[in-house]
Amino acid sequence: MLASLNNITKYYNGNLVLNNVSLTIDESDKIGLVGNNGCGKSTLLKILTGSVEPDRATEKDGIISLAQKTTIGYLEQMGGLNSENTVIEEMRSVFAPIHSAIERLREIEKEIENGSDASADEYQQLSSWIEANDGYNTDVKIRMVLNGMGFSEAELERTVSGFSGGEKTRLCISRLLLEEPNLLILDEPTNHLDFKTIMWLEDYLRNYRGAILVVSHDRYFLDRLCTSICEIERGSLTRYRGNYSAFIRQREENDIRREREYEQQQKQIAKMEDYVAKNLVRASTTKMAQSRRKQLEKIERVERPVHDTRSAKIRFTYAVEPPLDVLRVKGVDISVGSGEQRKTLVDDISFEVRRGEKVGIIGDNGIGKSTLLRIIQEQLPHKGLVRWNSNIKISYFEQESTNLNKELTVMEELHSRYPSMSELEVRSLLAQVRLIGENVFKETGVISGGERAKLCFAIMMQEHGNVLILDEPTNHLDLSSKEAIEEALSEYTGTVIFVSHDRYLLSRIADRLIELTDGGYREHNYGFEKYTEVIREEQAEQKRIAEAEKFAKAAEAAKDKSAKAYRSKQQRSADAARKNEMRRLEKEIDELQAKIEALTEEIASEEVYSDHVLMSQKCSEIEQLKQQMDDDFEKLIELDEEQ
Repeated sequence: MLASLNNITKYYNGNLVLNNVSLTIDESDKIGLVGNNGCGKSTLLKILTGSVEPDRATEKDGIISLAQKTTIGYLEQMGGLNSENTVIEEMRSVFAPIHSAIERLREIEKEIENGSDASADEYQQLSSWIEANDGYNTDVKIRMVLNGMGFSEAELERTVSGFSGGEKTRLCISRLLLEEPNLLILDEPTNHLDFKTIMWLEDYLRNYRGAILVVSHDRYFLDRLCTSICEIERGSLTRYRGNYSAFIRQREENDIRREREYEQQQKQIAKMEDYVAKNLVRASTTKMAQSRRKQLEKIERVERPVHDTRSAKIRFTYAVEPPLDVLRVKGVDISVGSGEQRKTLVDDISFEVRRGEKVGIIGDNGIGKSTLLRIIQEQLPHKGLVRWNSNIKISYFEQESTNLNKELTVMEELHSRYPSMSELEVRSLLAQVRLIGENVFKETGVISGGERAKLCFAIMMQEHGNVLILDEPTNHLDLSSKEAIEEALSEYTGTVIFVSHDRYLLSRIADRLIELTDGGYREHNYGFEKYTEVIREEQAEQKRIAEAEKFAKAAEAAKDKSAKAYRSKQQRSADAARKNEMRRLEKEIDELQAKIEALTEEIASEEVYSDHVLMSQKCSEIEQLKQQMDDDFEKLIELDEEQ
């Protein structure tokens, strides 16, 4: 056990946020913390780290226990860095004790050279401590983490103050990973990260040796990383085994079970209450009725599960079936700005879209995705050809909702577009997307981003387009609304062209992808799951090439070195044996890595994570394999240094 929270209660402005919440975190836990905005997730993290105190009614309430060995690393949504440091200085500050120890070693070495061995014991202790903490490879670790988090070698000497907010968040994550606490607490770590960086972070955290507690709205991230999910709802915390998808299934099953138990108990209570009402006034049955009434008072009432009745009911339909070939784009440029300020992001892009396809457009921020959506609708100038077939009706969801009149109320906006609809029909349509109450009388310029998105969905439902073009449709939406739009797009039989950073949406909806890159594009005629596999294979290949080049340079240097000196028969024999042993170790390391990856995949399966004993066995096997691989690496390094 690393940490435990017992009977945590917290009020804010008289409102109960957390109600007797308890949670235990063990050494290998990977826990996702989910819940609606404002439910108390960040508050719970702050209580665990000691920056906020819980409310205590008795001495037994609000107990926070940390094991003596527990070290906590906390990434807040706005973490702090020393803005005057360069990137490399900020990362090296993590290893300040190690660097101080190495400097002291150099001092002792000079003392020994001068004939003094008074500090020999200290030298031995420091050497052992530095080696135990892998102190001579700190710069290698720093560069590995920074590279994974998307920082180039050229950026290492830049001052922290010169980075954007999103870049500083990535630096905070990098620093935290280098600190290697055994309890890592992350609050929305995937914000401001591109696909490749998130994928690297997922892989890194899945192999992280400590425990992780993470708050995230990124359901794909929670699916790949977590072994349990904790949901905070109406002040209470419920823990579920498995990843996010397993949590959804279990919650639905629990709701069905609790609904059944509630209904059975209500029947029992009604029967007992009826008996009491009929028999309490009869002299012959008064005692029996009083006994039943006491039983009623003692019954522990089963609470009826509160289903999310606020979920939007979104459904897109169309009447006119389009031809098989929907869209042809040939030789088009993606450019922004005008005149001398005009900049071309992609010089030449060509693709086709057929009826019923669901095409996801992906790429880094600022690469031109939203611009491409406007170009194919002929809203921006461009070179090349954009040709839509006949009988095409487009319905467009714009990310910033600029097509809404900010001075009109929600009701007026919808009524101005469809004047033949009665007020009752307008209110009914808005209710389907969960725009109800006073919100329908507010101006569209003052409602939230999520509410504007829902209004746009209501408009699209009335447009009956057979082609949907959507720009980041799940931005600003809560989880239930995201699930509603995913369900609507999944059931829609027309053509969909959409831009999104939501990997869960991409995974569920897109059957092919167009990836905009720096100055170009790539077409992927498969879904997002296959895309992630391809990207990982490409990254692995790039790594293999880099290692091969490094090994070739080392081999060339060794060859030059051997050419300069005569080697006896015994030396050549020893060298051959050393090389054979190195090849054996390299092969064994590859096999161990493959076993670790296979076990990691097994841990993510429901069969394993639902069985605590089996889960522990698998984690133990992984640790043993990693230790063996570390030992092999050390032997390999020693043999390489003998050249």
